Amino acid sequence: MRIGIVNDTPMMVEVLRRVIAETGRHELIWIAHDGEEAVQMCAWQLPDVVLMDLLMPRMDGVEATRRIMLGTPCPILIVTSDMGTSTAKIYEALGHGALDATQTPALIGAAGKRDAAALIEKIDNLGLLPPEAVAPPVRVRAAPAAAPVAIANTAAVPLVAVGASAGGPAALAQLLRAIPADFGAALVIVQHIDAAFAQGMADWLGMQARIPVRLAQEGDLPQAGQVLLAGNNKHLVFRGGGALGYVAGAPSDVYRPSVDMFFHSVVKHWPAPAVGVLLTGMGRDGAAGLKAMREHGSHTIAQDQASCAVYGMPKAAVALNAAVEVLPVSGIAARLQGLLATIS
Repeated sequence: MRIGIVNDTPMMVEVLRRVIAETGRHELIWIAHDGEEAVQMCAWQLPDVVLMDLLMPRMDGVEATRRIMLGTPCPILIVTSDMGTSTAKIYEALGHGALDATQTPALIGAAGKRDAAALIEKIDNLGLLPPEAVAPPVRVRAAPAAAPVAIANTAAVPLVAVGASAGGPAALAQLLRAIPADFGAALVIVQHIDAAFAQGMADWLGMQARIPVRLAQEGDLPQAGQVLLAGNNKHLVFRGGGALGYVAGAPSDVYRPSVDMFFHSVVKHWPAPAVGVLLTGMGRDGAAGLKAMREHGSHTIAQDQASCAVYGMPKAAVALNAAVEVLPVSGIAARLQGLLATIS
């Protein structure tokens, strides 16, 4: 894979250069020393992966990520030595379309080797993703709304099952800010993100929302007016009786947790009405699961292209006719409120 490094610290650049060279299978094609230069370099020679630092002069990594994803979209991995103090900026960059974040490896020691291995694993995983990219926004005609079909056992509360990937943090924050404090459904979210950042993301989303947000635990039963977020690199699924649990994925799984596995488990095990929502993201994860939910009688919504950071997963869902409706993220909360009136 061809890699671009964006970092203004010579020592960090040298560390990343060495890690890339030692793999023998990745190629460093350019180095940018600030965000403005990174935008220019991506326009000149688009890499397969950008390793993006956050704190830089002239233009920081958050703004550089935003501009790259708007102009010349490509996979961006945030690589920073300030993980603990940069949480807000990490999620802001993820909201603009960066795919993941990791620690800059140290020069020496066991911790440096561990961080270098984690970095290479993330680069390799990005190489497995299909080359979806942001296309120029187009107007998408929503599919005609179908009347939701109630599932037989309505003793449990209605469920809103949400899947998201690249650009998801910002989309989820916008969605949750519009959810009222008396929301009558349970929300469960599967967002592609490294387990190391899951708790930080739950805390960050909790500051955006008017209802509580926490990580899903083994055996949790979703409750109305509460958000549960997938919390590790295993797959979050429903088990019998509507309880949540985690199952280990195969080493070859590109997406951990998998939105498709989660949506399929909703079809199989959730005992009450459900709405499926598929938000911005690269690739196809969630499209087949959303289609299964629609075929099972659930109302399904895909985020529209114009409001997506990366129009991959919702695009795949639309192509499969998996979405009853295609909506901007700004309109999804209100639509959910309207649906609750018909399925509660």
